[in-house]
Amino acid sequence: MSVEAAEQTTEQTTDKPVREIGRDRRRKEDQRLITGRTRWTDNIVLPGMLHMAMVRSPFAHARITAVDTSEAKAATNVVAVYSGADLDESVGVLINAWPLSPDQVTPVHPPMPTDRVTFAGEIVAVIVARSAAEARDAAELVDVDYEELPAALDLKESAQDKVLAHPDLGTNKSALWVFDSVAAGTGTDVEEAIATARDGGILIEREYRQQRLIPAFMEPRSVVVDPTGEQLTMWTATQIPHIVRFALAATTGVPESKIRVIAPDVGGGFGGKLQVTPEEWLAWWVARQLGKPVKYTETRSESLMAAHHGRDQWQRLTLAADKEGHVTGLKVDLLADLGSYVALIGGGVPVLGAFMFNAIYKFPAYHFSMQSVLTNKAWTDAYRGAGRPEATFGIERMMDELAHELGEDPLVVRERNWITHEEFPFTSVAGLEYDSGNYEAATAMAKEMFGYDELREEQRRRRESNDPVQLGIGISTFTEMCGLAPSRVLGSLDYGAGGWEHASVRMLATGTVEVVVGVSAHGQGHETAFSQIVADRLGVPFESVEILHGDTQISHKGLDTYGSRSLVVGGEAVVKAADKVIDKARRYAAHMLEANPDDLEFTDGRFAVAGTDQSVGITEIAGAAFASHDYPDDIEPGIDADATYDPVNFNYPHGTHLCAVEIDTETGQVTLRKYTCVDDVGQVVNPLIVEGQIHGGLVQGIAQALWEEAVYDDSGTLVSGSFVDYLVPTAADTISFDTATTTTLATTNTLGTKGVGEAGTIASTPCIVNGVVDALRIFGVDDVQMPCTPERVWQAIRSGSEGESTTGAAAPHFDEVTGTQGQTDRTAGADGPTGGSAGTDAEGAGR
Repeated sequence: MSVEAAEQTTEQTTDKPVREIGRDRRRKEDQRLITGRTRWTDNIVLPGMLHMAMVRSPFAHARITAVDTSEAKAATNVVAVYSGADLDESVGVLINAWPLSPDQVTPVHPPMPTDRVTFAGEIVAVIVARSAAEARDAAELVDVDYEELPAALDLKESAQDKVLAHPDLGTNKSALWVFDSVAAGTGTDVEEAIATARDGGILIEREYRQQRLIPAFMEPRSVVVDPTGEQLTMWTATQIPHIVRFALAATTGVPESKIRVIAPDVGGGFGGKLQVTPEEWLAWWVARQLGKPVKYTETRSESLMAAHHGRDQWQRLTLAADKEGHVTGLKVDLLADLGSYVALIGGGVPVLGAFMFNAIYKFPAYHFSMQSVLTNKAWTDAYRGAGRPEATFGIERMMDELAHELGEDPLVVRERNWITHEEFPFTSVAGLEYDSGNYEAATAMAKEMFGYDELREEQRRRRESNDPVQLGIGISTFTEMCGLAPSRVLGSLDYGAGGWEHASVRMLATGTVEVVVGVSAHGQGHETAFSQIVADRLGVPFESVEILHGDTQISHKGLDTYGSRSLVVGGEAVVKAADKVIDKARRYAAHMLEANPDDLEFTDGRFAVAGTDQSVGITEIAGAAFASHDYPDDIEPGIDADATYDPVNFNYPHGTHLCAVEIDTETGQVTLRKYTCVDDVGQVVNPLIVEGQIHGGLVQGIAQALWEEAVYDDSGTLVSGSFVDYLVPTAADTISFDTATTTTLATTNTLGTKGVGEAGTIASTPCIVNGVVDALRIFGVDDVQMPCTPERVWQAIRSGSEGESTTGAAAPHFDEVTGTQGQTDRTAGADGPTGGSAGTDAEGAGR
């Protein structure tokens, strides 16, 4: 285009507002966040505020025989000291919101135990003093006598009840949950597929370890409780202020109307702040006992030791295929470590993965069985991706194994089995209806950006020359169910809450717009993205929109932030509320313009009478509605609107990720050389935010593959309890990523958006591990247990070269560790996995 033409185009379009959706916008919230002009929970100071410190058990499992607090009580400026024996029923208990079956074994979870500790880090005493330093000093003076008990630490052994984490329960087995495609009516018999493959096809059996991880959010958890006045107020670094309020009311007896929970700016969560915590409940109880505000902020070592962990599974997968490489069946047996308690949604996290092991593929037969197990370790719950990364890892590793068995390119084998774009909407073998997607387009773009063929040729040359530094090509294709919803489906899965979301749009008389949302941000960019949506919808300036959230008194309804639901569920609630504002304003506009409402057109923030130059702006209408001097007789004054949106389906982003890793075969060192990903997240509201979410997710998933692992010693002590030992990567440890997006619009929401917050984490872990194993195939290696440290890689090379198995010691057969113990086999029968015919009616999974 010539300079003159460009100038003419600019002149022609300058009178039209620039669309906000699809525009790079720097985040509104960053100004206060990166300059320190915000209030984290730990910044809050109230008159007369006291400070709490916790005394924590050094033992994984022990009986508390005595707690001597006399020296601590006598310490300088100590106001009170409490042990478990001092608590009364008003302290409440911590809840499990997702029981998988009526007979799930669920230990009572007190904020502070009275007689027995069940993991190293459990609270045994609370110190209250006039400063945080004095409280911590006094905590050192509490003398606790313990009688150490045998601890259940190894997941497989614990599943066999060799040592009981809670002896009073009689078993470590918490819940057995089963999905079967025959019983659900979504597919054929997996045992028949396995038998056929054994006789004349391909049968692959592997066992994979999902190590225990720690969310390691930027801001440690903190809580402040003010009990003064008519209403009790809690500030807390949480992802779920509305759920915390509900749980407090449900377990402590305080009316919900008397509780205000505020999540101010929150420094990251990754699922680690999707929790109701002992520290919150104890701060609540102590503040009420003393009648004064109290604060508790954990140290980083406390955070690593006692905040909930994620993942921690053993997966045994059996994949059946015909000789041409068409998968005919998949069987998954899973052991999931709950830790010492069943957390808020921890028991259900593996079930989210149950619906995703089939991934983007057309498997005719599928069977999933999950046994959750109690151990004497910190409790586990959602960690970025929550079940979906574990499932994607398992199936993507198996697809590479199938390709190796066939001697074919792994991308070719995937394409042979995936759902083509013409087949959408597609009901999966797990009973979910995928509404849209184009795996071919994302893969083609990723291959071209990556230089796939050239890198494969380089890999061939290095192998032929016995180069000491070998090149591996990693592949991961994925889809995920996110935007956790719909309420009816969650109910059929026995989940304790719904999947709806609420928003309010308030048109202020001065021309600005207040938007109140029920989702609560902890780094995602809600204030910016929602402002862009409202600006386009109402035709008002981006700068004129203010987003309010995170305070249950301001945002009285909501179900908070997790599972990539903020945009696809919360954003849709915002759209619906904005549309209601337009509908109300139309009546006002018709009255002001003396026109029929049906003759009005709404464009760029103005109502115009069709075929005339008569118009009125929506902000003018807001002013008129505020004054209410003249308005239609049959409507109420005002054009503000509320909306509650309950999705009709989950949301299914997808993508193709490719990586190149170099491995020094003499040292085992893994070096990232190139990483390319193409994700399809539907309509992109803000490309800058999307890219940031993907980058952050990639680093987190790569960290699981190469660096991060929560490690306990034989006595149950967390030995990776600081950032010296728990290896969170820095920017210096990673490389620049090549990212791009393709777009297939979601068909189940107005904007066509799909979730993005967990995508990078889900896809990157198997991508990296597939790359590592690909580099080591020439040594006979078919697996390296995560994290793929230099030592583990070096050992795998030596073991593989000597002809030994590299998949680790054989596990007890999973049939032995998923025994009945009075459990119900939650096989998805004729009513499907969710209690409604899965994928076949309006109340089934994914409908």
